[in-house]
Amino acid sequence: MHHLERVGRGRRIFTALLVFQCLIVITGGIVRITGSGLGCPTWPECAPGSYTPSPDQLEDPLHIWIEFGNRLLTFVLGIAALAALFYSLRFIPNLRIRLLALGQVLGIVGQAILGGITVLTGLHPTTVAAHLLLSIILISGALSLRQRVYGRIPSSLETQSLTRSISKGLVALGFIVIVMGTIVTGTGPHAGDDSSVRFDFDIRTVAWLHADLVIAFLGLSFATLIAVRLGEREPARSILLRKIFILLGISLSQGGIGYIQYFTGVPELLVIAHLIGAVSVWLSLWNFYITGSVTSRKTSPTSSQ
Repeated sequence: MHHLERVGRGRRIFTALLVFQCLIVITGGIVRITGSGLGCPTWPECAPGSYTPSPDQLEDPLHIWIEFGNRLLTFVLGIAALAALFYSLRFIPNLRIRLLALGQVLGIVGQAILGGITVLTGLHPTTVAAHLLLSIILISGALSLRQRVYGRIPSSLETQSLTRSISKGLVALGFIVIVMGTIVTGTGPHAGDDSSVRFDFDIRTVAWLHADLVIAFLGLSFATLIAVRLGEREPARSILLRKIFILLGISLSQGGIGYIQYFTGVPELLVIAHLIGAVSVWLSLWNFYITGSVTSRKTSPTSSQ
């Protein structure tokens, strides 16, 4: 195989890394809604004296294998991150990309440690929330890494300062929405195990606070659309409008799922749909941000910075 072709195909590891970072959030949600959070009641072992499920465990076998499967996916995710780091060191002489790849490896190590703390604290909602929020940050890094490696961030695209400023505000508000969502999750049902403690908040109050933040996020998204439409020139206007329209479409769908979920008693399938929606909104939001925050400086994935 020609060297350049081999290098080009090798970039697929960055797409796989992003996919695995998203999947680990979804499988974590499955662990929670099935009550399998303590299927492996210890860490780093699954059962005392065994890193794999033991036939002597008292936990329900289904819960054991669901939780163990999530741990295995973390292992696969770690391999993908190491492969991405090796590829960047070997083929991409770009400091920013290499640092992003290193951040993925370090972040996954941190996730493993935080996952252990979560299990050892009996799935305390604070550690569960921190687990999800770290995943959101790692998804951002994986998407930035993947888009840079594939040259999907137009480095020659010059945007207005208003667009860059409002994009930062939109990202900050989007993250706050997710934080509030973890508080709602930590207050409501689906704790991951029947014995787990919950936040001592009124579920109706925190749910409506979360909904209010979502409405504010949608309002700021529409304001961003107007700012881009009136303030940007081509080609930035077309590129950013397409991305903000995608963000609005996904966000409106996610809001609809959230309301249906609340008024139907938080059924399990809608919980997973809402979690998938949250990941999708964040991917779309971050993709808009990293596109709209670039300057006119010329860069390339293979150049040193």
